[in-house]
Amino acid sequence: MTSQPTLTKAGTGPGGTGDPGHGLQAGLKNRHLSMIAIGGVIGAGLFVGSSSGIATAGPGILLSYALVGTLVVLVMRMLGEMSAANPTSGSFSAHADRALGPWAGFSIGWLYWFFWVVVLAVEATAGAAILEGWIPAVPQWGWALIVMVVLTATNLVSVGSYGEFEFWFAGIKVVAIGAFIVIGGLAIFGVLPGADSEQAGLSNLTEHGGFLPNGPGAILTGVLLVVFSFMGSEIATLAAGESEDPQRAVTKSTNSIIWRIAVFYLGSIFVVVALLPWDSPAIAEKGSYVAALDSLGIAHAGQIMNFIVLTSVLSCLNSGLYTASRMAFSLGERGDAPKAFARTTGRGVPRTAILVSVVFGFVAVFFNYKFPDSVFLFLVNSSGAVALFVWLVICFSQLRMRKIIQREAPEKLVVRMWLYPYLTWATAALIVFVLGYMLTDTEHDGRKTVLLSLLVAAVVLAIAVVRQKRRGAVGAPDKVSVGD
Repeated sequence: MTSQPTLTKAGTGPGGTGDPGHGLQAGLKNRHLSMIAIGGVIGAGLFVGSSSGIATAGPGILLSYALVGTLVVLVMRMLGEMSAANPTSGSFSAHADRALGPWAGFSIGWLYWFFWVVVLAVEATAGAAILEGWIPAVPQWGWALIVMVVLTATNLVSVGSYGEFEFWFAGIKVVAIGAFIVIGGLAIFGVLPGADSEQAGLSNLTEHGGFLPNGPGAILTGVLLVVFSFMGSEIATLAAGESEDPQRAVTKSTNSIIWRIAVFYLGSIFVVVALLPWDSPAIAEKGSYVAALDSLGIAHAGQIMNFIVLTSVLSCLNSGLYTASRMAFSLGERGDAPKAFARTTGRGVPRTAILVSVVFGFVAVFFNYKFPDSVFLFLVNSSGAVALFVWLVICFSQLRMRKIIQREAPEKLVVRMWLYPYLTWATAALIVFVLGYMLTDTEHDGRKTVLLSLLVAAVVLAIAVVRQKRRGAVGAPDKVSVGD
């Protein structure tokens, strides 16, 4: 098996000074990690994509969010168990390398990198559209370029600057959603002056066709529409490798995932469907959150929501570039990518990994403007199911890593997966079921997304197997280590 990556902190690695090429540095503070963990579960998809889910499942969309939220909690528990025992910038990719074999770490690492590179283009375009609406003198492609350059510069300075930017981006999202839930709750119970009290109320959950107006099957369709808005929950485990106390950071983010999903996703969506009837034309025309703000009598609701969405977009861009570069760094350290990816500056920044990731991001942005309905659509669809692939690999990695940790370093099991191994197998089965159900979905491009994602995954997996055969190490390693 290839040698495993280890975090080299300034003053402790070779040379003892954090010299170039000697690894990442512990530049993230505990407050950075806390906000990264919170902000990681709040993507722009929550604000932008929830209206289609509500239109599909009605108030029952709450069950769709609860189902996916439960899935994410279980997957994060498994990942937290492995990452607390061995924090690393490669996170689940490094764990898969150890538990399942180099082929698994290579495949899931590159697929995850590919996913975030495409996300960079999607988010840059979305942010540019909002900024152009405010300042039309600058064309949309110009705003996309400006946003990408600024956040690239931020990531190149130091991991601390990334953490500081993300701290404030995530903070704005958290405050905005918290205020929305509190104000919306007051309106639902009729104690907020100026709100549309005739529309608001818990009766919206059962009237207008009932809680499941389109039948129980709509819950699963809703799952397909909301599952991808949860991607990003795992970022905290990657970032923990560059924190002052990685084990504590992983443990804290893992233990808090339940309330974060319950408050920010279920809480805010509950407020939306209680403030307005699910079939209100305003939700389809303006978007769920803008329509809800309008019903509260808040002036300039559209612009306020645009600002919040822009903040979420910038946060996603910032974290996406960070995540892609750290995955590339980890792949470079394990010999699964060019060695240059694993070189760092004196500040512990993997400059090459960042620049290569952003270059591919720029290429994807170009495709979005030049070939939006062909090349770029292929990129989006072919990376769409990667989140589910990642979660599935985490399940199988944890099944084996638990045995390894118990045998070699049981004291490192500070986070434990519940009801192991039964709940792990149940989670894996649920993910496979969702993928299978997506194959039956032609209305929302679910089938196309899974098939194209499987195609790309098959190509990457074939490359991984060929590479491993050339190295003469086929299959999972006979002996793996939990790390130091």
